[in-house]
Parts: sequence; C-alpha cells; structure tokens
Amino acid sequence: MKNILTYAISLAVAGGLLWFVFKDIDLNAMFAALGQANLAWVGVYAVIAMLSHWSRGVRWSLLLEPVTGHRPSQFDSTLAVMTGYFANLLIPRMGEVTRCGTMNRLEGIPVNVSFGTVVAERIFDVLMLLVIIGLTLVLEFTRLSDLVFSLFAGKGGNGSRTGLYLFLAVGIGGAVVAWFMYNKYKEVLRRNALFVKVETFVLGLVDGLLSVRKLRQPGLFIFHTLLIWVLYYLTMYVLFFAMPQTANLGPVAALTILMMGTIGMAAPTQGGLGAFNIMVGSALVIYGLTQQDGQTLATLMLLSQWAVVIVFGGLSFLIVLSRRKKAGAEVSTAPVSAE
Repeated sequence: MKNILTYAISLAVAGGLLWFVFKDIDLNAMFAALGQANLAWVGVYAVIAMLSHWSRGVRWSLLLEPVTGHRPSQFDSTLAVMTGYFANLLIPRMGEVTRCGTMNRLEGIPVNVSFGTVVAERIFDVLMLLVIIGLTLVLEFTRLSDLVFSLFAGKGGNGSRTGLYLFLAVGIGGAVVAWFMYNKYKEVLRRNALFVKVETFVLGLVDGLLSVRKLRQPGLFIFHTLLIWVLYYLTMYVLFFAMPQTANLGPVAALTILMMGTIGMAAPTQGGLGAFNIMVGSALVIYGLTQQDGQTLATLMLLSQWAVVIVFGGLSFLIVLSRRKKAGAEVSTAPVSAE
C-alpha cells in the first residue's frame, strides 16, 4: 500500500505540473513542430546519451572493485545502470535499488555493498552539479537573476539583481561565520542530538568525496566523472539543432539548460515529468524563445531521454532476465561507506 500510495502521489504531482506547463500551450502546434524535428540530431543525441550511460557504468565498476576484490565487467555494470534507469522511469526513486539488485544477479555482489557505492557515486554527481551551477551563475548571472525574479517576484531589473547580489554575499558570509562557530564551539554543540546527526551526515559526505583516494585508479574515476557530465552537456546542445527555432542557441545556453534540466530531473516524478518541462522551458524563454517554442524543445528533450531509456533500458532488462543468477561474490573490505 505504501508503494501504491507513493506512486499515486507521484502521478498526481506530475499531472499537476503538466497542467501548469501546458495550460497556455497550443498542443496541436507543439505536436506539429515535434513532427518536423530533425531526427538525425535526435539520433546523435541517442549515441551521446548511451556513451554517458556506459561511462557511468565504468565509473561504478571502479567504485565496486575495492569492496568486492574484482572489477565487474563494463557490460554488466552498464546493463545494471540502464535497468535502473528503466525502473526509475516507472517508479521514482526505484532506480538505485533496482540497479543494485541487477548487479547482484549479474555479478553476485551483495545489494548492501553495491548500494553503498551508489551513495558515494551520488556525492560526486552533486559536487559536479554544484560546479555547473557556479559556472552558469558566473557566465549568465544577469539572465538567471531576471529569471528567478520573474518566477518569484514577477519582474527583474537592476534592483532585483542588486538584491540577489546581497543575498549571495550574506550567504557566503554566513557560511564563513558558521564554519568559525563550528570549529570554536563544536564540543558544546555536540551535546545536541540534532547537531550530531547533521554533523555525521556532512562528515559522511566528505568521507565519500575523499574515498576516491582509496581507488586503484583514482585518475580514471575522475576522468569518467568529468566525461559523464561533458556528455550530458553535449546531449543538451545537439538537440538545439533538431529544431529551426532553437538552432541558433549557443553553447552557454546549453550549460544553463543542463543545470535547469538536472534540477528538474531530481523531482520525485516519473522521469522528471512536469518538473523538467517547467525548469527547461522557463530557462529557454530568457534566451528569446517564446513559451510555446521553449516548451516544445523541453518536451523534445524529455521524450528523447525517455526513448533511450525505454529502448536500451528495456533491452537491458530483458538481457538481465535471460542471465542466470550468479553466486554471491566475496567482499574483501568491510566498511562500504569508506570505499
């Protein structure tokens, strides 16, 4: 019942977001524009997307090697990644568990062991997202500040940007003060149970980031982490050329769309449905597109992502089902979180 309720709530949220997105959109015109999209560029997108999924599989196998004593095959790790994406498209937040269960079937790696590496992997992805957010803010601060205040205050302008500058300055200053207070009074603060929980969580994130030093090939891990996000960026950029209305958007616009789209995909809806459209469609408007054209491209991007996951994720699922379950692998190290 809990799973059914979670699924129903997710569908309801997605439905509400879709209504909000498309209530002022001419759907007939949008479908007509999608029908005229250049499928060659969609094919290029599919190739780049699969390369990113393969790279994620390779990176995961590098994380699994220290805790299992052997490196899973790139094919098996990619199958597990794609099967996880396929499951996540059906039931939000089921991707990680499904991925680990698939690796247990293919390589015999215990789920609790592989799940620990997935958590560590997510830490690096969050770090990369923060880097992308910072870079995008530096390059497109004016446009993004206008977008933020058009969404939440109904207007932009110099006054709004001044307010955002002040907000950022206060945030940075507050972080510096918090760090100073933590180092000076941490022994006193640790008497509070909530503070201990927060501290343990944050220190766990730091430990996860530092775990890359314990890998046998840390340089290869960092290379694939960077490659994954470069390929993600390229998937956004190449789809600009699939529609004449967006073919003139530049590389910096693709960086903005990557940032907004990634945030949208984090929403607890099936495959980012609704949230992705809102974030990407709103961002495209600041580059001179109409709301109609912006939502059309956002829909094309989302459908392209789904098509790759449905086709290759579904195929991966069938391959996994055809494989006989492998006996459990020995785990050579104990603390999963440290690796």
